[in-house]
Amino acid sequence: MTILCLASYEKGHAFLRQCHRQGARILLITSLSLKDSAHWPLESIAEIFYMPDDENQWDRTTLVNSVSHIARSESIDCVVALDDFDVELAAMLREHLRIPGMGETTVRHFRDKLAMRMQAADAGIRVPAFVHALNRDRVREFMGRVAAPWILKPRSLAGAIGISKIASETEFEAAAEALGDLQSHYLLERFIPGDIFHVDSIVYNREVRFAIASRYGRPPLEVAHEGGIFTSQIIDRGSALAHHLLRVNADVMQAFRMLNGVSHTEFIRGRDDGEIYFLETSARVGGAHVTDLVEAASGLNLWAEWAKVELAGGKEDYQVSPPREDYAGLLVSLARQERPDTSAYNDTELVWRMEKESHVGFIVRSAQPERIEQLLNSYTDRVQTDFWAFAPAKEKPSH
Repeated sequence: MTILCLASYEKGHAFLRQCHRQGARILLITSLSLKDSAHWPLESIAEIFYMPDDENQWDRTTLVNSVSHIARSESIDCVVALDDFDVELAAMLREHLRIPGMGETTVRHFRDKLAMRMQAADAGIRVPAFVHALNRDRVREFMGRVAAPWILKPRSLAGAIGISKIASETEFEAAAEALGDLQSHYLLERFIPGDIFHVDSIVYNREVRFAIASRYGRPPLEVAHEGGIFTSQIIDRGSALAHHLLRVNADVMQAFRMLNGVSHTEFIRGRDDGEIYFLETSARVGGAHVTDLVEAASGLNLWAEWAKVELAGGKEDYQVSPPREDYAGLLVSLARQERPDTSAYNDTELVWRMEKESHVGFIVRSAQPERIEQLLNSYTDRVQTDFWAFAPAKEKPSH
C-alpha cells in the first residue's frame, strides 16, 4: 500500500513509523522551508518531495500538478494530511485522483467553523449563537439579539490564530473594515465564559472505538492572547460530565459523517447555565502535545492508531488494544531562558519532560485524578515564578 502524506509542518513521526512497520510505502510532501531543519524518520519514508511555500501556504495548482506527476510512476492508494492546514488539500487531491477517503464537501465540516456550527445545529447539537460575518443586516440583527461581547473567528485557521474578542458594534465595524475582502472568511459568535474540554477519539467504520475527555486549565484563547500557562488534564472517567461529553462527541462524529480516522473535538461548559456547547472538531490528532497526554493516561499513541486505521481502510479488522485507565496532566509554557533547567521538577509521577529551546513542559501520571490536579496546580505556580514568558499570539501560522 502506498500512502501519500502531506505535512506542511513537521509532525506525525509515530504515524510514519507505524505505517512502515506494517509494510506501507510512504511518500511525503512537505514544505521547502523545512528542508534543512526537520528531522523526519527517514528510515520510514520511501521518498520526500518539497513544496515551495509562501507564508506557509502551498499553491493548490502547483500541488495538483506535482502530485499528478508523481502519480505517473507511483500508484497512490491513500492520501493523509498530517496537519490541520493540509486537510483540505488532501481532500482536493483525493477527488482529483479519485482516491477513496474524505472528499471536499465532508472535509468542510472538519475545517470550516461556520460549516461546523451549521451542521451541528442542524443535527440538534447545542452551539453558541453565531452569524456569518458578512451580510450587514444579518450581523446587526444578531448583535441586537445576542448581548456583547462576541468572538470574531476565522473559519479555517487553527487554534487561537486570528481570533479576537469584540465588545461593541463599533468595534466590530472597525474589525470588519480592517479585514476588507476577507470578511466572508469569518464568523461572529456569542462569547460564552466557562470551562473548555476536549475529547480525543478514534473512529472506525463510523463507530467511536476509543474516546477520552480532558479539561483545559485556562482557555487556550486566554493563554494565547493574555499570557499564562497551558494545561490540560484527563477528567474523572466515571463522572456524569465525562459521560455527557463522550455522548455529545459521538453525536458530532455521526452528524459530521466521520468514517475512519482520529479526531480532536472541543466543547465549552457555560459558566452561567452549565450547558455543554460544541465549539469545533477536526479530522486529525490534537496539537500542543495532547497526544502525549492521551498516551500517558491510556497507553495508546493516537498517531500510531491512526496509521492502523488508515491501513485497515474500513475493510480489515481493527481493534483498539485495551487502554490503561490512569490519569494524566499536561503543562506547557514559554520560558524566558533559552535552555531552562527543570531538574528540580522530579516527582515520581513525572513521565515526560519537554526538550525544546525557550520552552518548559511536563506530563504527570497517576491512578488518582486528585493527585494530577494537585501536581498541575503546584507546577503552574512554580513555572510562573521559575520560567514563564509571554509572546503575543501570531496572526498567521508559522513553522
